[in-house]
Amino acid sequence: MQKKNVTEFEIFCIENVAQKLGIAGNEAYNLLSEKSHILDEYIIPNYEVLHTQSKDYIVNDIIECMVQHGVWRK
Repeated sequence: MQKKNVTEFEIFCIENVAQKLGIAGNEAYNLLSEKSHILDEYIIPNYEVLHTQSKDYIVNDIIECMVQHGVWRK
């Protein structure tokens, strides 16, 4: 796992989650890192599996994690 690839994937996730939720990228980053630690505890550790999935699957999966962590409501 190359750090550059993981960093690019993190950015991909943040930008696409923000777009889907209609919020700014920095707000999505805050929800995924500061408010819930989803970025460090779920997205990065599961990079190898997640990055092989479709964009829709990844985004919906992350949003579901956000709901479970109480940082987003459907």
